[in-house]
Amino acid sequence: MSSRSSDAAITPSAIPAEAKQALLAALGPGSCLDRPEDLALYEYDGSIDKARPDLVLFPRTTEEVSAIVRITAEHNIPIVGRGAGTGLSGGSIPRAGGVIIGFSRMNQIVEIDLPNERAIVQPGVVNLDITLAVQGSGYFYAPDPSSQRACTIGGNVAENSGGPHTLAYGVTTNHILGLEFVLPDGTVHWTGGKASDLPGLDLLGLLTGSEGTLVLVTKIIVRLMRAPEKVKTLLAVYNSPSDCADTVAEITACAITPVAVEMLDGEMLRMVEMATHAGYPMDAAAVLLIELEGLTEQVEAQAAEIEQVCLRCGAREFRIAKTAAERELLWKGRKNAFGAVGRVSPSYYVQDGVVPRTQVAPTLRFIAGVAQKYDLRISNIFHAGDGNLHPIIPFNLHVPEEIERARAAGEEILNYCISVGGSITGEHGVGMEKNEFMPRLFSAATLDYIGRFKALFDPAGRLNPGKVLPTGQGCLEIRQAPLTKRTEI
Repeated sequence: MSSRSSDAAITPSAIPAEAKQALLAALGPGSCLDRPEDLALYEYDGSIDKARPDLVLFPRTTEEVSAIVRITAEHNIPIVGRGAGTGLSGGSIPRAGGVIIGFSRMNQIVEIDLPNERAIVQPGVVNLDITLAVQGSGYFYAPDPSSQRACTIGGNVAENSGGPHTLAYGVTTNHILGLEFVLPDGTVHWTGGKASDLPGLDLLGLLTGSEGTLVLVTKIIVRLMRAPEKVKTLLAVYNSPSDCADTVAEITACAITPVAVEMLDGEMLRMVEMATHAGYPMDAAAVLLIELEGLTEQVEAQAAEIEQVCLRCGAREFRIAKTAAERELLWKGRKNAFGAVGRVSPSYYVQDGVVPRTQVAPTLRFIAGVAQKYDLRISNIFHAGDGNLHPIIPFNLHVPEEIERARAAGEEILNYCISVGGSITGEHGVGMEKNEFMPRLFSAATLDYIGRFKALFDPAGRLNPGKVLPTGQGCLEIRQAPLTKRTEI
């Protein structure tokens, strides 16, 4: 955002010839990209910032990751882990140049242990592939980001990813039992394991969501869940976004926790319907997509009660998906929402704030005012059940002034989220997009403690530098550890 004036202080670091030769020897042929045209593919993720690496490496084993880390440590070269590059906060962008470690070749499901409802996977395994590997036996992996057909488990661990169905099931940290990781000195360690509630400090909780700034994860033990007996998908259609938003709090007041409650406003649902023909009404102001899971009798009773709540809150129509195909089509519309926006505007800015459920309707009204103020077309898609909003702001990439208006609009929205007791991120992470917002959410003392944890794991500041913590400005200046002798972040 416009507050990123400190970015200019971060200078890319070239790779010494000696270091490059050692890295190539450690990984073997075909494991490196260094041509400018190839490096350009790794200078961005799903956010709107860019920074180019000096080298991209593709290890296949934990030992090779360890070798990369040791060699780069000898030359004080920054390193950034990268999965599929689907992140939305600049988390895998090499802000200080250096080496990207691409985990795409570490993509094996190492072990499936159904009796204990566990699996061990490498970080490059695609999220959905875990479910596909076990669904024939009646199991699934619960966290389901909208990008689950592309995003990888390593990236999910780094960002503590969520998704529509985490309202009831929880986010990634609730489904991770163990991690193998490499420290910045190249040593390999494990924390957690197949057993639950192991003694000791909760390093799993600390590392999950640390955005690649503390360690590089090389294996993950994930929790598998049994598929429910009954699934029912509901669609409530509204003429008023406020009525739609107010319904969410009313459902919660009835002591019903669906596995998913998703909200699309009229602007968004029209783009989705034109792209996917999922069955959303083109003239609606908003819809709620609700999913229930559990025992058949319980699901049927909850569906009937939710229908009454929706109609009482002003829904003009209430549907229940009659077939699996109809259910899958409704979810296809929701999960392909960002792609649908891309058909209308190739460039757009996705925000990720959180507000209390009771503040969803006021937040929608505030966003509408921001859109009018900056003359922008903002559409909204929410994980409404937990107040995680995703305003989507299209802009023309070739008009710098328009980009700045989009950034300014996003900044106002995040400030509003903070003002009503919310947060600057629900699942996309802080990355380099929101690190200058951290002093607005946390005190200087708290940021200092976070910085101490970073320094404890990564004293040289080589792991994903320039992320999460503010890079330093104003009276709340917090500086990260020096990256090189000539560059301070």
